[in-house]
Order: sequence, then C-alpha cells, then structure tokens
Amino acid sequence: MEQGLLQIGLTLFIVIVITPIFGRYIADVFLGEKTILDVVMNPIERIIYILAGVRKKEDMTGWQYIRAVLYTNVIMGASVYGLIYFQKILPWNPNGFGRLRWDLLLHTTIAFVTNTDQQHYIGETTLSYFSQTAALGFLMFSSAATGLVVGIAFIRGLTGRRLGNYYVDFTRAITRILLPLAIVGAIALIISGVPQTLGETLVVQTLEGGTQYIARGPVASFESIKMLGENGGGFFGANSAHPFENPNGASNLLEIIAMLAIPTSLIYTYGVFLNNLKQTWLLFWMVFVIFVVMIWVTAFGELQGNPLVNNLFNAELPNLEGKEVRFGWAQTALWAVTTTATMSGAVNGMHDSLMPQGTFSTLSNMFLQIIWGGQGTGTAYLFIYLILTVFVTGLMVGRTPELFGRKIEKREIILASAVLLVHPIAILIPAGVALAYPISLSGISNPGFHGISQVVYEYASAAANNGSGLEGLKDSSQWWNLSTSCSILIGRYIPIIAIILLADSMSKKQTVPQTRGTLRTDTVLFTIITAGVTLILGILTFFPVLALGPIAEGLKLATGS
Repeated sequence: MEQGLLQIGLTLFIVIVITPIFGRYIADVFLGEKTILDVVMNPIERIIYILAGVRKKEDMTGWQYIRAVLYTNVIMGASVYGLIYFQKILPWNPNGFGRLRWDLLLHTTIAFVTNTDQQHYIGETTLSYFSQTAALGFLMFSSAATGLVVGIAFIRGLTGRRLGNYYVDFTRAITRILLPLAIVGAIALIISGVPQTLGETLVVQTLEGGTQYIARGPVASFESIKMLGENGGGFFGANSAHPFENPNGASNLLEIIAMLAIPTSLIYTYGVFLNNLKQTWLLFWMVFVIFVVMIWVTAFGELQGNPLVNNLFNAELPNLEGKEVRFGWAQTALWAVTTTATMSGAVNGMHDSLMPQGTFSTLSNMFLQIIWGGQGTGTAYLFIYLILTVFVTGLMVGRTPELFGRKIEKREIILASAVLLVHPIAILIPAGVALAYPISLSGISNPGFHGISQVVYEYASAAANNGSGLEGLKDSSQWWNLSTSCSILIGRYIPIIAIILLADSMSKKQTVPQTRGTLRTDTVLFTIITAGVTLILGILTFFPVLALGPIAEGLKLATGS
C-alpha cells in the first residue's frame, strides 16, 4: 500500500514542478516572445506561411476563426478517410490489410479528427503502418493543435486581446510544442523498450511447438504524440496495457506526465496572459484538489477489492482483475483518473473491471470536463464555469457581473450555457435510445447497473472527446459507429463555436474601472464558490445516471445482494 501511494505522490509532485515551467513556455510561444527553438523554427515557419498564403500579423474575427477551424478539419478528415480507404494499395502494408467497413471507417476518421480517438477496431489486425502513421498519426498532431489553439484564442479573448490568426497559432502549436516534445518522448520510449520498426508481424515457434504471431510496428512515435496530444488511440487493441506500448514503470510514469503536461500548464499560461499568477494558482489548486479526491476514491476502491471475492477467500485482496501486474492497483487507479480527467482516453488496464468507485470517478471526470480537461478546450470549460460563477455571485449581491473588468451580459451567458447544455444532450438522449433496446442496439454484456454504466460511459467518452470505454460493450456495430459519431461531432464543434464567439465578444468589451465594490476573482472565497458551482452544475446534471449506474452497483456489492 505504501509503495503505491508513494508512486502516486511522486507523479503528482513532478506535475506540480513542471507546470509553471511549461506554462510559461506555452505563453511565450503564443505571445510571440523569444523561445529556444526560434533559430530552428523561424525559417521553417516562414516557408510554411508563404506556401499557405498566410499573413502572420493578420488577426481574425470570431467567425473567421471558426470557419478556419471547420474548413481545415473537414479537409484533413476527408484526406485521411481516403488514405485509409485505399490502404490496400498504399505502401507500408506488410500484412496486406484491406478496406474497412464504411461505418467503421467513418467513425474512426471522425474520432481521430476531433481528438477523441474512440476505437471500435483492433489496430494490429485492421490498419497498415501507413494508415497508423501517415493518416491517424497526422490527425493526432492536427487535432491536438486545433484544441490547443482554440484554448489559446479563448484565453486571449478573456484577457482583452484579439483572437489571433488560427493558421499561425496552428503552425506554432505543432512546430514549437507538439512536434519537438513528441520527438523527445519517442526517443525516451524507445530507450524504455517500446519498438519502432516497419517490419511485418513476427511468426515464431513456441517451446510447445505452436505458432505465435507477434504484432509490431512504429509504436514509439505513435505512442508519444498519442499521450502528449491527449489522443489516446492505441496502436494495439489493448492500448497502453500492451507491453509494446507501455512496457514498464518508467514508460508508465513518462506517459502519465505526458498526459498531464499541457492541460495543467495551460492554467498557468492563462495567468501569464492575464498577468495575475495569484488567480492562476488558486484555480490550479482548486482543480488539483478535486483531482486528488477522484484519485483517492478510485484507489481506495481498488485497494479495498471486491467484497464478494474477499468473502470467498476470507482475505482482503486488492482488485487485480483487468490490470497489468507490472502496474498494480495504484498505477492503474492513477492512470484511469488521469486519462479521463485530461480527456486522453488511453488505458493501461481495463476500465470495465474497475470497482464502482472507479467507474464513478471516471464518469464524473468526463461529465465535468475541467479536471484537467481536454487539449486546450478543457481550459476553456474551466473558464466557462468561472464566468457562470461571476454571473451567479453578481446577481446575489445585486451588481452587474464583471470578469477582468468586462461586463458579463446576456450574449455571454447564452453562449456559456450552450457549451454546458450540449454535453448532457449528446450523452443522455442517445444513451436513453440505446438502453430502450438492450438486445438490438446497446450490446450490453453485463446486464443490470453495470450495463447502464457501459452504455452511458460510451456516449460520455464520445461527447467529451475522450475515447476510452468500458470494453465489455459490443460497440463495433453500425448503431454504435454512427450514434457515437454524432455525439463526437456535437461534443466537439458546437462548444468550439460557442467558445470562440464568447471569446470574440469579450475581447470587444470596454474595460470597466475597478471600484471597492468590484467582485474580485482572485480570492480563496471566490475560488471555493467556483468549485461549488462547478460541482453542482456538473455533477447534479448527471446524478440520476450516476445513481443508477456506479452508485447502485457499489451498494449492491456492499450489501452482497
């Protein structure tokens, strides 16, 4: 027990240390300050801007920014769809994989272009190396960059700056942040034992005289951007539980840090833009405390184990079902909370085997979307709750709500409400339809309370652009491919549109001078109120689902009924 808690504590300590360092660097990149990569990247970026016809200093309006996001995503998605469709005749296909079913290919393309990476296929038996790297690997960079620059544009708008130029931000996100760190991460993973090869599947004879097929490929490069960009899609079907994706404790630590690096640092980046690091640290610790509570709830459940199994053996055993023994209960619990908190979706154990406490925590993370949230957009969700808290507290004291000296009015509240209301719609409506037809549609493998969690988790994962799943669900059918694709698109693009319009609206407002009656947002009291509003609005919206799923399952196990 002590060793497991020490591992969790060490990981969290490393995250706290790197947050201000990396957060300052991200701020310098998007504020146009000098960085250590200027000598190498400035000439490359100038060539990119010339070829693309981009004017570096030309700012965009809200709708121009939105159109740029949508146009580039549609073009990239269509291109990747074509590459995978024709993978049979394209290079780097030593195993001769052919065409995917149309609905599975559509779902895969939509999932990866939106940074969701929800997988209803097994990578090592479905996609060629070219499809994995040139197609999906490309989208891992571009989708992560899209979310990151939307978050930066939102921060600019809140702090009174122009939104910037999407194409410039997109380029710098890749050249200055994602690509350099992904290269370093890939090298570190190769050193830790992750393979990087274009060789075909190995066929070996076992000691018993049988034949074993060992899938391999350019895994290290794929794994690096998968974790750093909050993508989560696995090269192999077992994802980061596979020993070729995550062979040991060192690689496990590296991948957890990669998941947390950008989402945690973006909160500090916001403080640099605002020139108010006090509020940055208050928000950081608010999210950090909720994050630690979720880890504690999950870890306690896994350490306590399944009471039915413990009664059978008359001993207290941790829950090791669905876990890799090289990670154990502690690292699996930490990873499960981290991957759903950051919207990464990668797994190093099977979430379907988590105790009800773990299911409660992972679902709650995807319902809230702010602990720590997705790539860039999660930070925007955090400030959406901040805006709503300012609005509520302003009404309570009879003052016009203001944030950073800018009034929060009807337009801002409508846009903020749209961001938060779209999420439950994209989850609960299709989940209700699927649960109404448990045999023909839902494909539930475990009836009862856990079956409800399986269905809701799949749509929560899609709408939150997370991608993980309770894999007991038979989710490779046409129903699941098409219905989750709709939830993915709704959960990705409607909030992005509302977020950009909200940022554009805030950037155009005149600053109101602060007075003694101005509500300060950089105080401990206001931060506590923000946490309360966030939990009330986020959790209570989905409380009936939690009560029917993990809470009821936990009570059933506790009572032995």
